[in-house]
Amino acid sequence: MAGRVVLHYFNGRGKMESIRWLLTVAEVEFDEVFLTTRAQYEKLLSDGALMFQQVPLVEIDGMKLIQTKAILKYIADKHNLYGKDLKDRVMIDMYSEGLMDLMELIMVLPFTQDVKSKLDNLESKARERYLPVFEKALAGPVYLVGGKLSLADVLLVESTLMLEEKFPAILSGFPNVKAFQGRMVQIPAIKRFLQPGSKRKPQPDDNYVKTVMEVLQFTRANFP
Repeated sequence: MAGRVVLHYFNGRGKMESIRWLLTVAEVEFDEVFLTTRAQYEKLLSDGALMFQQVPLVEIDGMKLIQTKAILKYIADKHNLYGKDLKDRVMIDMYSEGLMDLMELIMVLPFTQDVKSKLDNLESKARERYLPVFEKALAGPVYLVGGKLSLADVLLVESTLMLEEKFPAILSGFPNVKAFQGRMVQIPAIKRFLQPGSKRKPQPDDNYVKTVMEVLQFTRANFP
């Protein structure tokens, strides 16, 4: 369909999943082209579609965008999910970049050689560095910034659900964050996204890991 958003990535979460979440909350329909072979990736490279030879790649509004943060900011700004002024936006950016750092710790787990150590590090940082920030920020406000839904809120609910997949009771000591998550999952677009059959991707499995490693030509040695 002309003008429809197209996502080029693997059939899994990775760095594209936050983009899927944000498009869903913005109620923007999108198509997906899944990378399954090295030849597909090399075709994108030869076509000049990947500015820094990286995915995710999002085709939107006649542009081919890469770099996850840039894509998220563009979509958020376009759909009124990026605050009302510069002060709102810098707060949204700080929260969002912290959450993306946290989710990066989760994303690398399937590729790492020392899963137990990485899980312990993830849990420690989540409890001591990241969740306390949001517990404090949500002591009263419904949303993180400016009294309205933003990119930061979308990333927070995504990351808390990812954390609970690894540590089911992790939010027990963070009641404000847990209450926030409960409100967010009742938003109709999010509620649909969490249902079976949506475009939300499951936790990475061996097939996903194998595909990523073959297409990008790296091994677990890249993730000590």
